[in-house]
Amino acid sequence: MSQTDRSSRVDLSAAPGLSQSGGSISGQIAPSLDSEVARLVVESGLVTQQEVSHCREQQKQSSDPNQRSLADLLVENSFITVTQARRIKGQLEDRDNSQIPGYQLISRLGKGAMATVYKARQTSLDRIVAVKVLPKKMSENVEFVERFYKEGRAAARLSHNNIVQAIDVGSSPKGYHYFVMEMIEGKTLYDMMVPPPHGDGHKFSEEEGLDIMIMMADALAHSHQRNLIHRDVKPKNILMTPEGVAKLTDMGLARAQDDKEAAESEAGKAYGTPYYISPEQIRGDVDIDHRADIYSLGATMYHLLTGRPPFEADTPAAVMHMHLKAPLTPPDHINTALSSGIGEIIEVSMAKRREDRYGSMEEMLADLRAVRAGHQPQFARRQASDDDLAALEATGKTVDILPPVPARVNLWKEPIAVVIAIVAGVSVLVNLILIGILASK
Repeated sequence: MSQTDRSSRVDLSAAPGLSQSGGSISGQIAPSLDSEVARLVVESGLVTQQEVSHCREQQKQSSDPNQRSLADLLVENSFITVTQARRIKGQLEDRDNSQIPGYQLISRLGKGAMATVYKARQTSLDRIVAVKVLPKKMSENVEFVERFYKEGRAAARLSHNNIVQAIDVGSSPKGYHYFVMEMIEGKTLYDMMVPPPHGDGHKFSEEEGLDIMIMMADALAHSHQRNLIHRDVKPKNILMTPEGVAKLTDMGLARAQDDKEAAESEAGKAYGTPYYISPEQIRGDVDIDHRADIYSLGATMYHLLTGRPPFEADTPAAVMHMHLKAPLTPPDHINTALSSGIGEIIEVSMAKRREDRYGSMEEMLADLRAVRAGHQPQFARRQASDDDLAALEATGKTVDILPPVPARVNLWKEPIAVVIAIVAGVSVLVNLILIGILASK
């Protein structure tokens, strides 16, 4: 299960008294935390009680014992490694986070730069849930905290089988902010697509892709009906259950379409993920609407069915520039097994001008269902026809109804005319000869 992006980077400074400095651990740990460190390292078999006592004695002999934590000394004496110290830090974090009222944390599910997600039991209802916890260092940033609560409030407005359900949001006595949501056993589309050993390397068929995109389009239509745009639709934010149900998650960038204050505060800034972001999000347009999600869903479908993102480059900036300027390689040129119908849906949904995309997620959903049933997409083709008419109108030219008067033709330059003329001449000559013969008789 992956409710948040995983990261191999661990910031030791997030735990009280544990921070990485070169090859050692430095900082201050309160005596009570030192006791917890001692308990953890001994119980896990990393060190002996005698080694802990040796480091404790060094603490007492230090001229400034408050600046020398037990973790520091264990590393300095080569009793534990920096990596093991990181693991201790994680266990200490879990201990603090476990003091969330009403929830018993069971295990850590994933850790990202922005949050850690735990499997937990909601004691009042005796059910398993997922709890996303904002790190202590993030809690000091008002913007991060506000965005964290905004995610919870946005998710709470939605109730759909294909959207991860929000349950609770709040803060613990220790000052940790948390967001409780439905527990989903499964993997993200990203984890399923990435080649081994980091993923499953699964290649999605057109039918599988259509089934997933139909569920996502239905979920996003529900969100749009409630005036919320997701703004970060991508494979990492789509979870698949073992039963094959797709669930949209991570409402961290979701915004009410009519929230002018938020829109103006974000003007000129690109919010989203480079591989799937819409052109108007890249520009930081103020009036971003539901068509941004249509573009991102199209980009996600492109990746799902071709095995690669729509645009690839060496840097995120270069990728975003391609979203703005580069022509899209038709998906059926990469995966030739794709039908023309699915190609039309992706190309219309990823039009650079949002006016050229589907008018609503409901239209895209209707086309997805039509192609899944073996029919042709209607809205995509109508959009293409409308674009052709608009382009014709833009030229300011009219279409000829009556055929033009043909120009004079030089028959001798036409091979067929020459052959006909020769045949006719020979015929006339033969007739004259026959008449002459008959006349002589």
